Amino acid sequence: MGKRIVVNMGVTETRIAVQDGNLLTELHVERRRQRSIVGNIYKGIVTNVLPGMQAAFVDVGLSKDAFLYAGDYTANLGDYERLMLAESEDEDIEVDEVERREAPMPIEELLRKGQEVLVQVSKESLGTKGARITSFISLPGRYLVFMPQAHHIGVSRRIREDRERDRLRQIVRGLRPSAGGFIVRTVAEGKGEEEFASDIQFLIRLWEQVQARYEQAAAPALLHEERDLIFRVVRDLFSPEIDEFLVDTPAAYAKCLEHTSSLVPAQASRVKLYEGRAPIFEATGIEKEIEKALRRRVWLKSGGYIVIDQTEALVAIDVNTGKYVGKRDFEQTVLKLNLEAVTEVVRQIRLRDLGGLIIIDFIDMEREEHRQQVFRALKKALAEDKARTNVLEISELGLVEMTRKRVRQDLQSLFCAPCPACKGSGVVKSDLTLAAEIFRKVQAAAADLGGQEILIRVHPEMAQYLTAEEREGLELLQEMVQRKLSVQPVATLDREEYEIISR
Repeated sequence: MGKRIVVNMGVTETRIAVQDGNLLTELHVERRRQRSIVGNIYKGIVTNVLPGMQAAFVDVGLSKDAFLYAGDYTANLGDYERLMLAESEDEDIEVDEVERREAPMPIEELLRKGQEVLVQVSKESLGTKGARITSFISLPGRYLVFMPQAHHIGVSRRIREDRERDRLRQIVRGLRPSAGGFIVRTVAEGKGEEEFASDIQFLIRLWEQVQARYEQAAAPALLHEERDLIFRVVRDLFSPEIDEFLVDTPAAYAKCLEHTSSLVPAQASRVKLYEGRAPIFEATGIEKEIEKALRRRVWLKSGGYIVIDQTEALVAIDVNTGKYVGKRDFEQTVLKLNLEAVTEVVRQIRLRDLGGLIIIDFIDMEREEHRQQVFRALKKALAEDKARTNVLEISELGLVEMTRKRVRQDLQSLFCAPCPACKGSGVVKSDLTLAAEIFRKVQAAAADLGGQEILIRVHPEMAQYLTAEEREGLELLQEMVQRKLSVQPVATLDREEYEIISR
C-alpha cells in the first residue's frame, strides 16, 4: 500500500491521518469548539508597546492579546521586499518559511498604543502565551502562495530541478498582476498556465475582499478565516502521491468530493467512502499508532527503543540499545541501531509535531564515518518534513542539536492534561517520604492544637500505609506529642494532600 489520507469525522472533533504504507506519518486534529486560528487575518488595535522586548501586544478579539515582534512588522513595504530577497533565490522558500530576524527600526518608532494594524496569525496560542502575529500577509492557494506586499517570485526548494524551477517562475511572472509576489508550491511541479491563472485570480480576489473589510470594520475584527481542516488537507496534502483518500461519513465524503472537484478534479476518483463496521482509525491501525505516540518510550523493530521527554525549554530524545545485541562487532551494531532510530525519531517528531529546540542523543559512535552516515540519513529523513528545520552535525558525544518550527499545539498538549496527582511532574512522593512529612507536621502543629486527639486526614491509600506499615511510627509519635492520634481516609483528597486537625 502506498500513501493515503484517512478522515475520521466525529461529534466533537475531526481527525485526519496520513499513512505511508502502514505507518502513520502525520495527524491533524480540529475540534468543533477549538478551531485553529493560524492563517486568520485580523484588524487589531495595539494595546501595549514594549521597547525592552522590541515587541507589542495587539488586541485582535481573542481571549489573550496577540504578540507582534518588531521584526514581524513594517510600515514600509519596501523593507518587506528586501527581507524576501535576502532569502536568496538559490534557496527559495517553502510556504510559511519566511523568517523575520531584524526590524528596520525600533518598535517604538513603528507602533503606538491605540494604532490599528492589519495582521495575520503565524503561530497558535501555546500554553500561557498569546498567538504570534505578523503584518506580512500570505494567502495560500492550491499551487501558489500570494504575498500582497512583495514582488518576488519564489519556488519551493523541494522542486529541485533547475529547468523546472525556471519554467514555473517564468509562467507565474507572465501571469501575475503589477503588484504582489508569489511562491510556487511543491504540488505545482509539472503544472501549466491554466492552473496558475485560476489560482492567481482566486487569490487576488480574496486579497481585495480582505482590504475592503479592513476599511469597513471596526477593530478588533476578523477579516478572513482559514477554511476548515478538510479543505486545508485537500488543498495542501492531496498530492498525486496520495493513492487513496478514505472518509468515514457521507457528510465528510460529500465535502471532500466538493473540495477535490474544485481544487484537484483529476484526483476525485481517489476519494472513497469507508463502509466497514469497525471504526475507521481502528480498522486502519491508526488508533494504536496514536496511543503509541502519546507514550514516553517507543520500541524499534530491532529491540532497541527511543525515549522522548518534553520540557518547556526543549525536547530530549534518547536512543537506547534495549534488547538489541547485533550480530557483528559492536560498532556495526551501534551504527545499525542508530540508522534504524533515525527513521523512527523523525516520524515521531512529525507525528507529535514537536518544535523548538530538540536534542537527539544517539548511541556513541567512535568512527567519524559512522557519525556522518547517521547525520546524512537524518538530513534525508527531515527533507520530507514540511516544517522548517535547522540541524547541527553530530557531536563527538553523539548529540544532535536541531530546531523545528511549530505553529500549532504538539500532540501531547492537544490530547493530554497534567496529572492531578503529580501536577504534571511525572512523579509523586513515595509513601515513606509522605509519612515522614506528615509526622513532622504533626509534631510542629501539636503545640498549637487544642483538644484530646489529633486527627490525620489523608487519601485512602496513604491511610492504609500509615495504619499498616507505620503503626510503630504512629505509636512513637503519640508518645512524643502526648496526644491520641487517629488516621481518617478521605477519598476526596489527592494522594499527596493531608489535613491535621484536633478534636
